[in-house]
Amino acid sequence: MPQQTKQMMQPKATIKALNASWYKVKASSSKNAEVWLYDEIGGWGITARAFANEIKALGDIKHIDLRIHSPGGDVFEGMAIYNLLKNHPATIHVHIDGLAASMGSVIAMAGDVIHIPENAMMMIHKPWGIQGGDADQMRQYADLLDKVESTLISAYLNKSGKSEEEIKTLLKAETWYTGAEAVAAGFADELTSKLEVAAQLKSNREYENMPEAVKKFFEPQASAPQKPANQPAAAAPSAAVIDPPPAPAAPVAADPVNIDLAAIKAQLQADESARRAAIKSAFGSFAESHAELLSECVLDMSVTAAAAKDRLLAALGSGTTPTTQSFVHAGNGNLIGDSVRASIEARAGLAAAEKDNAFTGMTLAELARASLHERGVNVSGHSRMDIVGLAFTHSTSDFGHLLADVAHKSMLKGYEEAEEVFTQFTSKGQLSDFRESHRVDLSTFPGLDLVPEGAEYKYGTVGDHGEKIALATYGKLFSITRQAIINDDLSALTRIPRLMGRAAIRTVGDLVFAVLTGNPKMSDGKVLFHADHNNLAAAADLSIDSISAAMTAMRLQKDQNAVLNIRPKTLLTSVANEPRAKALLLAEFDPLMADSKVPNPIRNMLEVVSDARLDEANVKANFMLADAGLYDTIEVAYLDGNDKPYIEQQEGFTVDGAAFKVRIDAGVAPLSHRTMVKMPTK
Repeated sequence: MPQQTKQMMQPKATIKALNASWYKVKASSSKNAEVWLYDEIGGWGITARAFANEIKALGDIKHIDLRIHSPGGDVFEGMAIYNLLKNHPATIHVHIDGLAASMGSVIAMAGDVIHIPENAMMMIHKPWGIQGGDADQMRQYADLLDKVESTLISAYLNKSGKSEEEIKTLLKAETWYTGAEAVAAGFADELTSKLEVAAQLKSNREYENMPEAVKKFFEPQASAPQKPANQPAAAAPSAAVIDPPPAPAAPVAADPVNIDLAAIKAQLQADESARRAAIKSAFGSFAESHAELLSECVLDMSVTAAAAKDRLLAALGSGTTPTTQSFVHAGNGNLIGDSVRASIEARAGLAAAEKDNAFTGMTLAELARASLHERGVNVSGHSRMDIVGLAFTHSTSDFGHLLADVAHKSMLKGYEEAEEVFTQFTSKGQLSDFRESHRVDLSTFPGLDLVPEGAEYKYGTVGDHGEKIALATYGKLFSITRQAIINDDLSALTRIPRLMGRAAIRTVGDLVFAVLTGNPKMSDGKVLFHADHNNLAAAADLSIDSISAAMTAMRLQKDQNAVLNIRPKTLLTSVANEPRAKALLLAEFDPLMADSKVPNPIRNMLEVVSDARLDEANVKANFMLADAGLYDTIEVAYLDGNDKPYIEQQEGFTVDGAAFKVRIDAGVAPLSHRTMVKMPTK
């Protein structure tokens, strides 16, 4: 790359604390993930490359919830993130939690569905930057800005459907939208209720037309250092406007050339100091064992922190023997946090032990100390109880979040290994909110009409009733105390969350069986199993005749005058009746006529499923259900389709430990009486 181009593209950013992170990626389940963009984009934040590694590490996820609260930032980093999300196969729901300005709004355009509260805001504008040099350099820089603008236009155009000229006009005017205005303009899809925004953004950004309502999103900047005046150093095009500092009230007598040179020197020194600090932070606990490599990276001004991290990883991997199992740290360069997490997971049996992990074999209390020590926190003179408390509460320690990650994996393991049968005869749906929704019986449809030549087609109606379904939240808290950490009690991270996971899916199963045993009222005013619905068999012992009669009743179900011919698939019984049911359906001959070798007419026609809930409720009945993949039976709906429980670390806890919340949002409702038959027994 020519030196001139490097000068044009050099970012000009305020130096922040190196531990600042403007994003978080969390896998809520094996197929779902949540991503938070809660700060400026680029600069000293995470790079697009590291962001890509995080998303890749999540694996084959199907749904991403992207939460944005950002004033904007580096246009090139932002466009890289936009393209990454746009081309990702997962369904992406964007939630604007406060402000999506500049590049923050561009990244939002990658969402399949964009949700914005009434009190949130969105801003779009032209790219901006500073360039010094001769006329040719200035013209080249202007051309670069135009090219950058075209990429922004493309993102906004694809989402809103507006013309290119309309987008250009809006960008030139620095256009601000409220939540309702963003939806009306086509830049968002769904207006949600007002959201209380707790987080303030740390940014020096000031926009030309910033509304007063937006200033609440920013922390006061009274103490922020001012940029040297008349600085000629080039800055990269940025999607966020950074106003120059106010001009001095009176002319300065000093030589302006000397002033500029001093400012440039100061900026270069600050940049170099920050680069060296970032490299040392990336090495962490490996600084002593790889002191020579660290020195090389620090002294070579062309080596960035990201490049230094890559060199360190290469050095750590050199001389090792490849194995059939690979270990991948899914992090943002947080070698310490990743290693601590891997150590805990190995002890908990959730992952294989890593030979080169410096934290392998440490107790939880030792890991708490290491988490603080490697972050530069002096813990000398503190008791073990105090050290554990600091690990939970200190702003630079992520110890509590690492424990939450391990607990989350344990919870999902319990959820997935629980033996629940309701998934075999129910369908999975999704709801976007907690409002009551209606489901139409889609298993019915009138026959097609004869259409004479030249005649008009007539409309048909799907179903005749709309059944109600709504979500509810189910959850419970558990805690990890300082005493548990000091006692090295892993059960708080493994057994308890694992049991919580089992309890979550068992709760959903209880809701499903409550429908069968509770016999709720349908939209026509009659209970689910009713003689008028032709789905309530006569009381009889389980036999070939009683099963055949129930199958016939389902096959003969009608929609008005049309016979639906619904084939049953599952016979649901109590545990006590399971052996009898399997014997009847697996027998080669009719048990009542075995001597005469009469073939069994129902052999292998149904799948027998049993559940102890029917025994516990003393329900003297069996149930026959159709294939939930073909017909509407019972729907189990989840919020946005997330069928796994969440685990969240409770904010604002004291030094006594950490509290965690497990929750799942689910709703269950029968969709049709035609696809189910109740078979009472004597």
